[in-house]
Amino acid sequence: MMAETGKVQAAARAAGLDVVTLVVRRAEEITAAFDGLKNKADAIYCVPGPLTGENRVRIVTMALAAKLPAIYGPRNYVDAGGLVSYGPDIADLFRRAADFVDKILRGTRPADIPVEQPTKLLLFVNLTTAKALGLVIPQSILLRADEVIE
Repeated sequence: MMAETGKVQAAARAAGLDVVTLVVRRAEEITAAFDGLKNKADAIYCVPGPLTGENRVRIVTMALAAKLPAIYGPRNYVDAGGLVSYGPDIADLFRRAADFVDKILRGTRPADIPVEQPTKLLLFVNLTTAKALGLVIPQSILLRADEVIE
């Protein structure tokens, strides 16, 4: 997660955006993190991980209550009411993992299998949430989306 945070920060700064990073290590810290964003953020990016995944409904609800547009990695955040998710196709990752298992079971040494990055990324947009936030999603984004939830 820390590697992803660094990449997100670098990309945001390259785009001329100021970044406020809040580290949350326990569910009890989520409310304080959102309180810390008041008047400091125009939007949020939620780094995917076990803690945020377990608390996705709470995080999505708090982002909406704070009127903060938010982008998430996995689609299940958008299903929970999040605005946008953009990340790897989890089903594709599992299929690729099965290929690795097959290679290993057929005798390939794990050290001989090259590391791969996700190659299939999916974009989901929740128009109901956009409307609740008073946002209009550009047509170019809607056309690129793998699914638009209305």
